[in-house]
Amino acid sequence: MPKVLISDRFSQAAVQAFSHHGIEVDVRPGLSVDELKAIIGEYDGLAVRSGTKVSAELLACATKLKVVGRAGIGTDNIDLAAATDQGVVVMNTPFGNSVTTAEHAIALMFSLARQIPAANGSTHAGKWEKSRFMGVELTGKTLGIIGSGNIGAIVADRALGLNMRVVAFDPFLSEDRAKDMCIEKVDLDSLFARADFISLHTPLTEATRNLICADSIALMKDGVRIVNCARGGLINEADLRAAILSGKVAGAALDVYQVEPATENCLFGLEQVVCTPHLGASTAEAQENQALQVAEQMSDFLLSGIVANALNMVPVSAEDAPKLKPYMKLAGQLGSFAGQLTEHAIKAVQIEYEGHVASLNTKPLTAIVLESLFRPMMESVNLVNAPLVAKDRGIEVSEVTNERKGDYNTLIRVTVVTEQRTRDVAGTLFGGDKPRVVAIKGIPIEAELGSHMLYVTNQDKPGFIGALGSLLGARGVNIATFHLGRSESGGDAILLTQVDQPLTDAILAAVCELPHVVQAKSLSF
Repeated sequence: MPKVLISDRFSQAAVQAFSHHGIEVDVRPGLSVDELKAIIGEYDGLAVRSGTKVSAELLACATKLKVVGRAGIGTDNIDLAAATDQGVVVMNTPFGNSVTTAEHAIALMFSLARQIPAANGSTHAGKWEKSRFMGVELTGKTLGIIGSGNIGAIVADRALGLNMRVVAFDPFLSEDRAKDMCIEKVDLDSLFARADFISLHTPLTEATRNLICADSIALMKDGVRIVNCARGGLINEADLRAAILSGKVAGAALDVYQVEPATENCLFGLEQVVCTPHLGASTAEAQENQALQVAEQMSDFLLSGIVANALNMVPVSAEDAPKLKPYMKLAGQLGSFAGQLTEHAIKAVQIEYEGHVASLNTKPLTAIVLESLFRPMMESVNLVNAPLVAKDRGIEVSEVTNERKGDYNTLIRVTVVTEQRTRDVAGTLFGGDKPRVVAIKGIPIEAELGSHMLYVTNQDKPGFIGALGSLLGARGVNIATFHLGRSESGGDAILLTQVDQPLTDAILAAVCELPHVVQAKSLSF
């Protein structure tokens, strides 16, 4: 009988869910690190919330552990790399708190519109300042939603019920999906210009960090109101404070902050700012749903090998694993390459398997391609839910297999169709296990992908390579590899070079200003 330790507070219903499946359960919240290390070797599963730190040191003591289940979406308290190295599956419950977080965003929007917290404090103080707290209606106002995934979609639905107009920006939102949701898909600048209220529901990535800053605020309506129940780093808090004090922004409602726990913050003390201590998932229903969901997922895995919402595992049989291992790295690189270059809503993805790889179980490879493709813009995507993410967003995914060998004995080609263009990237294995890119946008180019890459599309003109090399050298950037391809003499050309350090925004901007450059991107693998 499998044995599970629950080391944080779970409801009795979740404990009973384990027992109902025949799982032996010990509930021991509040253990010290040393106490946990002393007993973890007895257990097949560990169920946690955010309190338990599942570190590499703890995992080293967990000699029997097969699965860690996190009741919630965030896994910052779990060393995912160490768990993967040890063969421990890490699961989370990404959708258990969606309704709760969406409702909190709506509650904050109401509080902001009617100045409820300030009015409440004033009235409790024995004042009667009716004329001071003049609010605004939500009816007829335009709500701009940044990020229309699971939570954003629920917020949109609730806002439509309040007779608000809803516009949304999401790189993965298709026109068809937007029509199904009865909202209008817009670009980010248009959202800033039109929205009376802005609600953030996007993950924190390098692309979204400081999304709300002085530059973006300048594009907004005077008197805009901003709600953030997503991630604190999406907002430059100093810039927001300045915009509120100037009157450009009428107010903000925040549940998340750049530094948490937030005992001090430059926005605290401003009457125009409504603050809550990261309560988005804090309802009895959400806590219960997450605990029950993780209990079911862990039980299914321990008893029958069923995997749901795993962050570090592709469903692969023991027979297929050694055959697929080198292709997994190749599939991940191709998907990540396409994802880092994609800037518009994806309509379709086609993965072609040619030659030897076509004779294998390609389903795990497709999941890896999709997960890597979506990862640059989606925090919660994983190898298990990536196909569902594509389906929910109306992205058509197709596989094509052809065991006939072409120019290479084995080949994977990923084609991404967006609302603006179609881009494809193809790769193969050299020496049986070394991934290589062999074509981009149909242009032959052979390249090994490294940690830091510069990708440039340009017109094939004399002097360009020298100008680029001189620019990078002057900026102290060392070139490790250099790969070129072109469609024809004087036509479209591609350059892919590996460098020894990440490229700064300033260097990338300088590259973009070189003559004949069409696009320049910094990539990482």
